[in-house]
Amino acid sequence: MLRKLTALLLGGALLVGCSSGTEQGTPKSEGKDAAPVAKFVAEPASGAADVPVTTPVKVTVSDGTIDQVTLTNPEGAAVAGKLADDKKSWQTTEPLGFGKAYTYAGKATGTDGKSVELTGSFTTSTPTSQVRATLFPGDDQQVGVAVPIMVKLDQEPADRATVEKALIVTNSAGIKGSWAWLSGTEVHYRPEKYWPADTKIHVEAKLYGVDYGNGAVGRADVTSDFTIGRNQVVKIDTPTHQLVVQRDGQTVATYPASFGKDDDAELTTPNGTFVVMQKDPQFSFDNPRYGYTNVLKKWAVRFSNHGEFIHENNDNAANIGKVNSSHGCANLLEADAKAYYDSALVGDPVEVTGSITTLPAQFDWYDWQIPWSQWVTMSAL
Repeated sequence: MLRKLTALLLGGALLVGCSSGTEQGTPKSEGKDAAPVAKFVAEPASGAADVPVTTPVKVTVSDGTIDQVTLTNPEGAAVAGKLADDKKSWQTTEPLGFGKAYTYAGKATGTDGKSVELTGSFTTSTPTSQVRATLFPGDDQQVGVAVPIMVKLDQEPADRATVEKALIVTNSAGIKGSWAWLSGTEVHYRPEKYWPADTKIHVEAKLYGVDYGNGAVGRADVTSDFTIGRNQVVKIDTPTHQLVVQRDGQTVATYPASFGKDDDAELTTPNGTFVVMQKDPQFSFDNPRYGYTNVLKKWAVRFSNHGEFIHENNDNAANIGKVNSSHGCANLLEADAKAYYDSALVGDPVEVTGSITTLPAQFDWYDWQIPWSQWVTMSAL
């Protein structure tokens, strides 16, 4: 009776299923010999539910080496994975899908020469919602030296630090920068000083499956590779009635201009370091408060969402280079406006001085309105 009981207990031990941190292994064959020494351990364990899709699946074996491991999705396709050089572990190299059942299969050979098998399955979590993220600049763009890197989210995360840890910036110049949360759904990255010309930048927002709280997770990873162009800075000193374009610190063009009215705090061109945001060969200007709508002007370069542009205004030719008479924009003669437009890149800095008003840091893109000492405190890390 004792011999029968021992055999039954031994046979039962060989039927243990997958469990995290628990020895696992089913013998390829049973007999009167001792049990195989090799043991599989799978993480997550067989039977596990609500497994995060960001957690790599790992299979290890003790007292033996892995012959093969496969992890199969519900469609029957194998999940990509890599076997370690010592053949003692295997790990997935691609993320899992939401709300899916995955099945283990594997074989290992023990130090005793006996084979054991791995079987089991688990299911991944199903989120209540998936949060979309967008990234700017996009792939293959060439942008100016003041461009901020922007990540915008469809939903505010419960923990900003969790999201920020998933954001990675590398660049060919080795320049360090910092992320800053401008709102609950928007985080920007910039260096302390302008980017060096010709810098190549790679951004990874590894947000797939990242926990946003309340059952919401990131929908997908987002990446971008873009390049900083030449160093071009526009300098506007409003009392001079001139718009100066500099490259690498050297003046390459000076255009007569008419800026916002000097004595009106609402209509002046305000002080600050702004960034070229968009370019339009023709743009419709509307400001019913001041009596005009659908005023079409050529070669419009926006540098603030407060309403400031550099654009052609031949209708104001009598004042250009002499009197500041606009409603905040930089008016140029048509030929000069076209020449500047052709030279401009989104992301170029526009530095304004001499005005009676300094614009508060609240109108996109206002990144350079914030001192670096304050900027770094706006990181969640």
